[in-house]
Amino acid sequence: MNKIVKGMIAMGFALGMANSAFAAEALKLGYLVKQPEEPWFQTEWNFADKAGKDLGFEVIKIAVPDGEKTLNAIDSLAANGAKGFVICTPDPKLGAAIMAKANSMDLKVITVDDQFVNAKGQPMEQVPLVMMAATKIGERQGQELYKEMEKRQWDVKSTGVLAITADELDTARRRVEGSLGALKAAGFPEGQIYRAPTKSNDIPGALDAANSMLVQHPEVKNWLIVGMNDNTVLGGVRATEGQGFKADNVIGIGINGVDAVNELSKSSATGFLGSLLPSPDVHGYKSIQMLHDWVVNGAEPAKFTEVTDVVLITRDNFKAELQKKGL
Repeated sequence: MNKIVKGMIAMGFALGMANSAFAAEALKLGYLVKQPEEPWFQTEWNFADKAGKDLGFEVIKIAVPDGEKTLNAIDSLAANGAKGFVICTPDPKLGAAIMAKANSMDLKVITVDDQFVNAKGQPMEQVPLVMMAATKIGERQGQELYKEMEKRQWDVKSTGVLAITADELDTARRRVEGSLGALKAAGFPEGQIYRAPTKSNDIPGALDAANSMLVQHPEVKNWLIVGMNDNTVLGGVRATEGQGFKADNVIGIGINGVDAVNELSKSSATGFLGSLLPSPDVHGYKSIQMLHDWVVNGAEPAKFTEVTDVVLITRDNFKAELQKKGL
């Protein structure tokens, strides 16, 4: 074998080793979510993967249902050579602990869906956040409720608003306040808006809160139901059913879409008219794309990125709209 051939073989081997090393050092970014079984977060993960394929990085997906698993996940990411992560935290109050650990490991962090708060409960606005526009989506909820009330030609004097509230959660408070503000702006009487605080943002919690309020207002013949998500509104709808209200006398519009599928699939319509479907596809892709650009190009993301894309899904269109979102 002559020297030229030997040299070419050696060069090829060296290039192969270099390519292998490069491949081994491919960028890794984490995507941590609190409820991986939920369709919303599954879609975020799917579109984060799509961003990884489009931009050439690996997505490490980890479920973080509690604080201990969250901090362990950060250790795991660092051990695997990740350069940063997107997170929907299981508890906003973990923000300071998450950032302390991430900073100690030189990991960049973007939060999605829920904002970190400090020990005093104040938003940690220095951490980049991608989330749906809570107030605007709430306003849309109120507008759609009022529109449907007018369509049904209800007598406003005998109509009440059942607002299931969770004011300790900033996102919940802003959604509900946005909805009630839109109803009042459209002309609905403020004195006929009844707030029912819930102990939990699920169907049982909202059902209990709604029941205690409904019995206090036997004069109300028609109900508009406001809540921060699908399940709080569904809890309100279940309560009206238990109190003998027919579907024609109840209008509930949720927020999230994915938790409304079973209700919208029922053979007969209920008081749950529909849901405002945001964009988990946009959240998943955009948040990790921003993280990639930050790590690779030094392009620090905006501190607050609102996603305003939303569509009202009903019994008529929910299958088509969910399919568009990859749900």
